Amino acid sequence: MTERLQLKVICILCASLWLTCVVAFAQQSRNLTPAQLQIEKQQQRLSSSDPEERRDALMRLGSMRQAAASRAALPGLQDESAIVRATAVKSILSIGSEDSAAQLLPLLNDKDEFVRRETAYALGLTHSRSATAALSERLLNDKEDGVRAAAAVALGEIADEAAVVALASALAPELSAPAKKKQKREPNVFVLRAAATALGRIKSRAGTAALISALSNEKIPSDVRREAARSLGLIGDPAAVPALRAATTAEDPFLSEIAHQALKKLSRG
Repeated sequence: MTERLQLKVICILCASLWLTCVVAFAQQSRNLTPAQLQIEKQQQRLSSSDPEERRDALMRLGSMRQAAASRAALPGLQDESAIVRATAVKSILSIGSEDSAAQLLPLLNDKDEFVRRETAYALGLTHSRSATAALSERLLNDKEDGVRAAAAVALGEIADEAAVVALASALAPELSAPAKKKQKREPNVFVLRAAATALGRIKSRAGTAALISALSNEKIPSDVRREAARSLGLIGDPAAVPALRAATTAEDPFLSEIAHQALKKLSRG
């Protein structure tokens, strides 16, 4: 057989192999559902060198709200780009509450503030109590107020009574810190408000003292005091009545009305 003929035979064999692969792929594609095809397409995009394309693929997978799509999004949690990791945290939630929490918890220690913040919010959406301890630690110790506020919001979503101590400490540190020890961190209004709201969602009387302290403190912003009054109404502890009565005469009309409504709830309870 001449060299030219050998080359021709090789080309024919290669073409035949390529055609076989194309046919096999087409047959496989016809057996996939539209959702499966979409997942496969977005998985391929996760290999792109463009972070924005990977991010868009994760958003599309997350919007499908299917366990298979969320499983396909899991590699995004390890992406080199912070914005991609931050996008991935909500894209994996459809794999289930406990599985999602287990995957997300390590990212609470991510070096990027935005990733930690978005992870905290995502953990709140899982409603998994397995995240309570780690979120409480972030609330009390993270150096970024945005992360701390997100942790407080998430703890309110989870509504685990085990978080009350951390939330109360964030809202009224003077009640838990040693008298001679000065607080190193200036209070942040977003953290305070989120903590007050979360305590109301948990509805534990263990949070009453911190809420009363916040409500009675005229030095903190009015919107924090409003949330404290609202939460005291939700908890329904009679110990809050004197502080709520005092708040009904506040100069802030919104605070006064919220305190009045909270007292009504307590009287009905």
